[in-house]
Amino acid sequence: MKSLFLDCNDQLAPVWDSVLRPGDPPIDVNRKPYALPELPRVLEGYAICIDDHSYLPTELIAQCDALKHVVFLGTGPASYMNLAELGQRGIKVHTIRNYGDTAVAEHTIALIFAACREVARMDREVRAGAWTPHGGVQLLGKTLGIIGLGGIGTEVMRMARGLGMEVIAWNRSPRPGAPLVSLDELLARSDVISMNLTLNDETRSFLGREHFARMKRGVIFVNTARAGLVDETAFIDALQSRHIRHAGLDVFHAEPLDHHHPLAKMENVTLTAHAAFRTLEASQTLLRRAIDIVQDIVSGKV
Repeated sequence: MKSLFLDCNDQLAPVWDSVLRPGDPPIDVNRKPYALPELPRVLEGYAICIDDHSYLPTELIAQCDALKHVVFLGTGPASYMNLAELGQRGIKVHTIRNYGDTAVAEHTIALIFAACREVARMDREVRAGAWTPHGGVQLLGKTLGIIGLGGIGTEVMRMARGLGMEVIAWNRSPRPGAPLVSLDELLARSDVISMNLTLNDETRSFLGREHFARMKRGVIFVNTARAGLVDETAFIDALQSRHIRHAGLDVFHAEPLDHHHPLAKMENVTLTAHAAFRTLEASQTLLRRAIDIVQDIVSGKV
């Protein structure tokens, strides 16, 4: 079964080379950018595709007759492909969990700090010649609400407690011993909210206009999970009205984010380029597990 790493960028290429082992199955690597309509040409003849956050529209995948497996580098393939439609075509999508829980949690905490203290805004202003010290939000004693208490959310909770924050959480399933509350209580009590929920058909547009209205005025909102969890129009309205004081975002409905997008023009939004999981340690674990999945596919174990 021919295998292709579809979109190995310059950052991942040396990491990929570092995790290869003798005896690994042969995997071709594509490092050349391609226009989306060229996807069937790039994947022609390949039964296995390793995908690092590239879009796989069903209408194009339908032209890839050989494709049977997609190994997605992460946990949120629903943002990049229609899982049900691929399944109907006999294509199995494999995900990789818990490879970067600490990395994403650290990035979440970094965005919380940046949002609370206007770090990016003041950096831009100082570089432009302006000297305007902006007041910030002190985190000690504040309440952090975590939506989604999986591996990443649990790490965020651990780190936030170390900062002296009170942590409450909402989760779709019970977590014995965890400080779980109802979603309404979390929205009403939290000074800072962190989205750490998995995106699927049940959680798409999980937070809508009515949820933002229930949040404290002046709340800090951070999303390192998936943009599809949030109704974008309602979210932008809450930012423009300053009901949300500041947002720290690592994920967007369309990536890369267009520089003309309203979020890119707001002073009360701090943006990063879907990089929360991008540490050497997490990338090594991620790519090694991807190779192991390909090995299991080739050997008939999955």
